[in-house]
Amino acid sequence: MRARPAVLSVLTLVATLVAGTLVAPPAGATSFRVEVVAGGLDHPWEVAELPTGDLLVTQRDRSTLTFVPSGGGAPRDLDFPSSRVWNLGETGLLGLAVDPGFATNRRIYTCSGWLADDGGHDIRVNAWTLDADLRTATLVGPLMSGLPTSRSGRHGGCRLLVARDGSLLVGTGDATRSRAPQSRRSLGGKVLRLDRFTGRPDPRNPWADRSGKRRYLLTYGHRNVQGLAQRADGSLWSVEHGTDRDDEVNLLGPGRNYGWNPGPGYDETRPMTDRRLPGRQYAARWRSGRPTIAPSGAAFVAGPGWGRFAGCLAVAVLKRQRLLFIKLDDRGRVRWTRAPRELRHFGRLRDVTAGSDGALLVTTDNGDGRDLVLRIRPA
Repeated sequence: MRARPAVLSVLTLVATLVAGTLVAPPAGATSFRVEVVAGGLDHPWEVAELPTGDLLVTQRDRSTLTFVPSGGGAPRDLDFPSSRVWNLGETGLLGLAVDPGFATNRRIYTCSGWLADDGGHDIRVNAWTLDADLRTATLVGPLMSGLPTSRSGRHGGCRLLVARDGSLLVGTGDATRSRAPQSRRSLGGKVLRLDRFTGRPDPRNPWADRSGKRRYLLTYGHRNVQGLAQRADGSLWSVEHGTDRDDEVNLLGPGRNYGWNPGPGYDETRPMTDRRLPGRQYAARWRSGRPTIAPSGAAFVAGPGWGRFAGCLAVAVLKRQRLLFIKLDDRGRVRWTRAPRELRHFGRLRDVTAGSDGALLVTTDNGDGRDLVLRIRPA
């Protein structure tokens, strides 16, 4: 297939590329091979790979669970109760994870705003099963409900990760509630860890033997968790949005407090890591400084051919419209960062997922039905 010129503007590019298109890098840049896997999407929030190589995508504002066939062809929406998704502002159909045993149990997980039977709403983690034809999602039930929301839908989170030990991690936003991040009685502004089948707190959680919501907490003191990733060494990492400064990448550890404390009155002039709090606060391993760049979904790079980018944390960036690679040493300290110019031509980027073949699956977030799923490989 003939490659399209690299000088196309972002708006022209996303409007004209179709599935299977190979995108030519700028002159002199040969580091990456970019393929458009799917187009015509609207604010796709997360992409996940099935064992067959087919993809699932959550579209935040459309509240649709979308199937993308591996062999080509147009995306199609599954039979899914979109009308039950509470959609406002930054909240809608968000996080997505495929169960490691999908080939036999057909289970997937979503995190979204949800309309309750009594007319209220919350954010919740739901378990689903997909039929053999991959056309219908059947609700198994909520694994966790009652995650806080704001009136505007701001700071709704909500990223999912099935860790290699089988537990389900849930990254939440603080819903602009000033006390939520520091309160162990709130599920907002946290990374939670639970059993992916029963929804019960993971027994290894630092307060698992206590009562109430604190049993679910792995970490706290977060503002708005947008990404979760696990490194080859087993370490867990989060990505979150800052205020007017200091987006963060954090190395997670049980019981750690990452220091976001906007109360009283939700004061966003406070530092992301507030050293005035009692006890220890853990500083970010990477910070954007000022201004923020709005990082989102993230995954660690694995597979052959990546060269110096092997093992990096690849982070989708919204405001600065790039793919950011963060090289970390064995102790989790930042060695360098790179944002290759040839990956800055797709507008806002929302999610990065590591494919089974070592490629990175990346979603754009430009809206108006112009969004794409990209497959990025080393050239």
